[in-house]
Amino acid sequence: MPSEPTTRASSPLSWTLHGDGRTVADGEIVRPGERLTWPRTIGLGAQHVVAMFGATFLVPILTGFPPTTTLLFSGVGTILFLVLTGNRLPSYLGSSFAFIAPIGAATASAGMGGAQFGILVVGLTLALIGLLVQVTGTGWIETLMPPVVTGAIVALIGLNLAGAATTNVEASPWIAAVTLLTVLLVAVGLRGLASRLSILLGVVVGYVVAALTGAVDLAPVRDAAWVGLPDLTAPSVTWSVLPAFLPVVLVLVAENVGHVRTVAHLTDDPVLNRRTGRALLADGLATTLAGAGGGSGTTTYGENIGVMAATRIYSTAAYWVAGVVAILLSLSPKFGALVFTIPAGVLGGVTVALYGLIGVIGIKIWIDNRVDFSRPVNQLTAAVALIIGIGDLTLGGDTVQVTGIALGTVAALVVFHGMTAVERLRGGPAVGG
Repeated sequence: MPSEPTTRASSPLSWTLHGDGRTVADGEIVRPGERLTWPRTIGLGAQHVVAMFGATFLVPILTGFPPTTTLLFSGVGTILFLVLTGNRLPSYLGSSFAFIAPIGAATASAGMGGAQFGILVVGLTLALIGLLVQVTGTGWIETLMPPVVTGAIVALIGLNLAGAATTNVEASPWIAAVTLLTVLLVAVGLRGLASRLSILLGVVVGYVVAALTGAVDLAPVRDAAWVGLPDLTAPSVTWSVLPAFLPVVLVLVAENVGHVRTVAHLTDDPVLNRRTGRALLADGLATTLAGAGGGSGTTTYGENIGVMAATRIYSTAAYWVAGVVAILLSLSPKFGALVFTIPAGVLGGVTVALYGLIGVIGIKIWIDNRVDFSRPVNQLTAAVALIIGIGDLTLGGDTVQVTGIALGTVAALVVFHGMTAVERLRGGPAVGG
């Protein structure tokens, strides 16, 4: 095949060809505004689909949302993100695990429509924050949510879900054990992209074992059509679900800000940090669309950052491919039916690892930012928030209930800023986190 001619980007939605489009020399990277030849770019896009798939399809399975609808809004959201960030901020918008607990609580009390309303409001709130950051910058976010607070919120969201994971394990302990063992062995036994797909491969192995023992019912898959539109449903206005959902906004803010900074660092392009407001706006609008149509809320995916770091290719063209592929997958009801046949034991095995990893990510935030836990303000901020979140403390009446994630998030903010204010009054340290 003859090499493609080198072209210059004539608009924000085009790319220049990197070198000959075939190779990347040692020490070089393919920047967001560049691409390789289209066959190679399509292959890279397929890698991003594989990287996001394990987590993105797992969220609807755990929450009861339609997988194909979630994939549709994931793909549409990714393309929207690329457009709104000027096609220069590579990212895939997959399902956010921060929504799992509030969706579960809202679905139990107000049905899927109520959960969708919560997702929609989170999206609108995040979009408004994005507009505000466009005007004011990110300094106020860093002040409101220093690392000790951000780490506590992320950790308690993962650990709050421990009960859901163990319930699934108890449904079929030995299948859960096989699944979990596969996740562990793949994570340390394989290298490169394969090791990053430990959750996905764990599901595949667990599913095969369950199928061989007759624990999988494939009748719904046989009955489903190969091609069809995803199920779209409208939200129902249910104000009582909002206390459980609004803390998720803080997590999405932290994830988006962290994503932008990471990509700016990896590409040695600090100018990308100026697109933080656009990133928040785009993810907010993508989440709003998902809530309006029946999909799970979205967030920027660290799994795909890992793929970029491994390949040193940051081209946004690969993400256009990934977004289109996700949309095409969403048009197969048979695929959605297959996903829904995954047994509870398999889900239990992967979520023991997955929910724990979310908790560990929060702890990693503390470590990476060298949070000083000799200070009482940091000790107690983390301690109080974690116990409230893990214990799932719930307050309220029959109409409105505030659950552990919301209370833990509020506690982290109030304890940190309250104790910091007292420290200042007595002349102690004025900087936290």
